[in-house]
Amino acid sequence: MKISVGLFFGGQSVEHEVSVITGIQAYHAFDTDKYDVTPVYITKKNEFYVGESIGDIAAYKNIPALLEKSTRVVAVNEGGKVYLTELNKKPFKKPVRIGIDVAFPAVHGTNVEDGTLAGFLRMLCIPYVGCDVTSSALGMDKAAMKAVLIKEGINVLPCITLNIYDHDAKPEEMMDRVEKEIHYPVIVKPVNLGSSVGIKIAHDRKGLEEALNDAFSFAQRVLVEKAITNLKEVNCSVLGDTEHAEASECESPVAKDEILSYKDKYMSGAASSKQGGSKGGNGMASLSRELPANITPENREKIRQMSIDTFKALGCNGVARIDCMIDLDDGQIYVNEINTIPGSLSFYLWEPVGKKYDELLDDCIRLALKRNRELESISFSFDTNLLANANLGGAKK
Repeated sequence: MKISVGLFFGGQSVEHEVSVITGIQAYHAFDTDKYDVTPVYITKKNEFYVGESIGDIAAYKNIPALLEKSTRVVAVNEGGKVYLTELNKKPFKKPVRIGIDVAFPAVHGTNVEDGTLAGFLRMLCIPYVGCDVTSSALGMDKAAMKAVLIKEGINVLPCITLNIYDHDAKPEEMMDRVEKEIHYPVIVKPVNLGSSVGIKIAHDRKGLEEALNDAFSFAQRVLVEKAITNLKEVNCSVLGDTEHAEASECESPVAKDEILSYKDKYMSGAASSKQGGSKGGNGMASLSRELPANITPENREKIRQMSIDTFKALGCNGVARIDCMIDLDDGQIYVNEINTIPGSLSFYLWEPVGKKYDELLDDCIRLALKRNRELESISFSFDTNLLANANLGGAKK
């Protein structure tokens, strides 16, 4: 019997469009002999839609027209089974009702990848692919992530975190603090965004002011850290859970500027991969890169191990991508960040080590089902007569 998969993508995030590409790429890569996959588009208002065209990337050129011919659904648990049920049922027509066994989030950014969607799926009591609420939130919050990694002895760059209230009240003091504690050049990032949104390098006070204003337009907290001027970026994907995890091949993305931009990542115009093609779009698979990364065998193994250590320290599950940096002046390697649901699910990093995209998706489903079995063995309640004996005294009736 096939496993029914609900594949969720989109959502209220600045990385909405990237998520659509990732989701539809995955939709076309699933082994249809094993899975019945229902693509579920999450609008920017966090509404769920299903329909014949939801899995067609070309349909997203006109989203209002796509929604007009699609069906809005809600997810409900009935009798221990989760269904996608038509919200506005039409008279004299059988309502849409799709049962799903596993949920597969392919979402990026705040309001979805940060644990919001994982929490919703956990509330539905359905097995779901990827990180749980805690690890998703840690992965999204760069400051919290660094705090955990420092405690675990994993090398990260020193940084400071600024909030919008202090910045608006005393911007000069905030810039003074950066200049005193970090020194130029610095890199400024929104704490909880990915895809290089809102990230800038500042070489002086004027540049710092511009970078802070830009970052604060996307988030209420920003991270400022020392910018490595002579660096090589190296990314590695990890697949597994806290019991066992394995690392992919390493890549080195090629930036056209000082930092890898949103345009570099998603709009480079590189040739389509066979998995993406015209149906699925290119996403991160189109990025200009060295694959494998041109690094020494010793650094390759260090980065692969650091990536596994980072994945486990944050309690991750499924497939993630860890972005590292090599300081070419002193040879130090730093973990930069983790993407708990990476663009294109990093399938292109697994193919060089012999794992095809459909096999990667198989493993993600297997890990979701494994975690669900483990959760079912844990007690989340116990018998008590507390409510039978409750007396609220003067509470209104």
